[in-house]
Amino acid sequence: MSGSDGVARRVRAHHDPTLSARAVRRVAMRYAGGADPAMDRPAHVRAASGIAWVGAKVAVIQDDANFVALVDPATGLAEPVALPRGVGGLRLFDDGRGNKAEKLDHEAVAVIVTGDGPLLVALGSGSTPRRESIALISGLDTPGAVAVSVAAPRFYAGLRASVLFAGSELNVEGAIHLDGSLRLFGRGNGATLADVRPVNATCEIAWAALRAHIADPDHALPPMPSQVVQYELGTIGNSGLSFTDATAGWGSDGVTRPVLYCAAAEASPDATRDGEVVGSAIGVIEERGGDTSARWVELQDRDGTRLTLKAEGIALARDTSDRLLVVVDVDAYDRPSELLEVQLEGPWPGSPME
Repeated sequence: MSGSDGVARRVRAHHDPTLSARAVRRVAMRYAGGADPAMDRPAHVRAASGIAWVGAKVAVIQDDANFVALVDPATGLAEPVALPRGVGGLRLFDDGRGNKAEKLDHEAVAVIVTGDGPLLVALGSGSTPRRESIALISGLDTPGAVAVSVAAPRFYAGLRASVLFAGSELNVEGAIHLDGSLRLFGRGNGATLADVRPVNATCEIAWAALRAHIADPDHALPPMPSQVVQYELGTIGNSGLSFTDATAGWGSDGVTRPVLYCAAAEASPDATRDGEVVGSAIGVIEERGGDTSARWVELQDRDGTRLTLKAEGIALARDTSDRLLVVVDVDAYDRPSELLEVQLEGPWPGSPME
């Protein structure tokens, strides 16, 4: 956690060759009903940027499409939940349309169990003022889901002001709901500005306070980030790894439940532009006795070669402690994003070898 002197705790992640993470199954994600021009929806799930379980399906958010896709992991077929339309009544945003700057850039997602059922919370990255909104989707376990999107500039201003968390350019990429807090994961792929460098970091946000702020953003004060931890995640090739998502792990004999994360090695010039992806990593953060450690391994294809795709979302597989679900963004508007089933081997927390 960050100290009172304004210095964040720092953790260096170590490459662990005893771990293995192989994509043993890849499924393209497409809408069961095909394209719907009236809804401005393509036939496939576009830039998958986060994933969370809702009942028997996984909810996939998309950074350039105002839809949540409820995906059957067995088939990759999805049912759409439409978010509010954007500028010009559109729900798709890309360079070809000339409206990429208008996208909400939902990059982080968490499911919160409430007395009224699961609540899906999707957060914009905050990398530009347009990307400072939070979407709340309720009723996902009923035939009539309800989606609202709320601008939250005061909340994002607080995140950006915490230089320990935001670094040179704010870019929220992951969220986990743990013990009444949202743990946010900031991606350190920005450009160095003046003497401020990009950082990979986590912070804690009081969920009750954020929920109150979302309900009344003009009068309820936004919560401030606390307990900042900065990470050095390592490199693949010449590109540094940076957080793209995280999920709570299966647990171990430690006091605190571990966190599994995915990270991408992408030659991004800044927080808003894509670069060449040379690989991705699957890692684990563990806390024991007040100490925090992290270790990781490259994400591989079935044959053991490095998978040069950007892992953007991670969730535990159901009914097994040695597999993950990972969504990857192929960075092509006309091709569906993929859902990967990833086999874990080695001493991962909760695995038979741990």
